[in-house]
Amino acid sequence: MFILRTLPYDLKALEPYMSAQTLEFHYGKHHQAYVDNLNKLIKGTEMAEMSLEDIIKLSAKQEDKKAIFNNAAQVYNHNIFWDCLRPADTKMEVPATLLTLIERDFSSLENMLSEFKRAALTQFGSGWAWLVKEGGKLKIMKTANADTAFLYGVTPILVLDVWEHSYYLDYQNRRGDFVSAIFNNLFNWDFAAKNAAL
Repeated sequence: MFILRTLPYDLKALEPYMSAQTLEFHYGKHHQAYVDNLNKLIKGTEMAEMSLEDIIKLSAKQEDKKAIFNNAAQVYNHNIFWDCLRPADTKMEVPATLLTLIERDFSSLENMLSEFKRAALTQFGSGWAWLVKEGGKLKIMKTANADTAFLYGVTPILVLDVWEHSYYLDYQNRRGDFVSAIFNNLFNWDFAAKNAAL
């Protein structure tokens, strides 16, 4: 049985860029629902003893397991997303090791933000924007709905949830403002650097 992971910060820690109200609904309602639904769907099956990653792999592109995949992948994506964020009052520079990779593959941090924002804004409907590592190089990608990056043979470095429930209470339809606010103020660059080193 899966349980909702404890957040690495309190509900007010991301303000003013993400309100406690948004985090309470997003984490406490949406993420919790994915965990609860997954547990119901796999109860009494062989998947009940599997890791989250193995459940996702087994159920991916299987029409009869679509509900399992959607809930399992959403649990996985959200687990990473919360780790990608840090309290708003924490000052953090991009670690030199990661910045070197970013400048090598995007020319600058600003260029990476521009490309990341483009992916987030052009993801029609619900989905995710990712910074990933593929074959030693960093790149930006996006996935729709519950789809998750690791299924494409890449290592997730950072992810941003661009489902409306992630930002609508704070930013209404201004997804671009949300993306910029998270990128510039809340991304946990130490976490990203550790992933990039894998």
